[in-house]
Amino acid sequence: MSLKECSYNGPGHAAAQFRHLTIRQLRSLAALSAKGSVTAASSHLGLTQPAVTQQLRQLQDLAGLPLVQRTGDGMLLTEAGKEVLALAERVEAAITDCQGALDLLAGRTGGTVKLGAVSTAKYFVPHAIAAFSKRYPKIEIKLTIGNREEIREAMHGYDLDFAVMGRPPADVTVDVRQLGRNPHIIVARKGHWLEKDSGLNLTDLVHETFLTREPGSGTRTLMEGLFQKSDLEPIIGMEMSSNETIKQAVIAGLGIAFISAHTVAHELAEGRLVVLDVAGLPIVRQWYVIRRSDKVLLPPAQAMFDFLGSEGSNYLPDVPELGGR
Repeated sequence: MSLKECSYNGPGHAAAQFRHLTIRQLRSLAALSAKGSVTAASSHLGLTQPAVTQQLRQLQDLAGLPLVQRTGDGMLLTEAGKEVLALAERVEAAITDCQGALDLLAGRTGGTVKLGAVSTAKYFVPHAIAAFSKRYPKIEIKLTIGNREEIREAMHGYDLDFAVMGRPPADVTVDVRQLGRNPHIIVARKGHWLEKDSGLNLTDLVHETFLTREPGSGTRTLMEGLFQKSDLEPIIGMEMSSNETIKQAVIAGLGIAFISAHTVAHELAEGRLVVLDVAGLPIVRQWYVIRRSDKVLLPPAQAMFDFLGSEGSNYLPDVPELGGR
């Protein structure tokens, strides 16, 4: 009997029987969602196709609702299937947390913290990690770097204990600790023709070429909002996924950039880049440490979450006095 042919006994049946579900059933659904077919899911799990089909069939019977549907793009989850998948993610996170707690109790490890950070934060997060590690040398820190959309997507799951980013995701319930100010400025190479001008407006920059981050990054979104408020559209020269590449391109004279001051602190101090005096800048946002409200933190992760919330601002790069023009 195929999945499509399963019988469904209604939500009342599911409420009574769902307690009998197994982790194998949940993992079969998660593998099907990730791989798109029973064949690929069975290969991923190291099981036979009939075994995976049976697990999925039993899970659908327990749910009392269809969990998957066959489409031209493969087997996709229904809305009910997505709800069960969310349960599977929570269960996997709980299993991982339990193993970590047992390892702590047994003295096998000092614990592991899984930290995410948007790419702009990589200029100070490693320094904060180093300071924390001096206090807790047995705790292992696993750092994941990505743009805002990538970290926001990671926050939908339970793999990360918490993340350092700017604007918190609106579609996830989170607990937030404020870390510090994050000023955004426009920089140019030393000797740029606008370097010594004061009181510039955005209209003075409409003929300049901007070197920008890729769509989806927080910096790019903030820059676009800045120009949209003035009904202007900047000239985009190149899109780059790396702040380091943007800095080098600006220094080489390929254009100017709207960027977090924390990413260019060294270049400004060394005189290789200059801040253009533009009205309305800097735009000051905040850095936050964010975790899912329903994510239970083990003691090592809780210790680092508290550390970043109380002392993280000490590791932000020093930037020139930018004022509030």
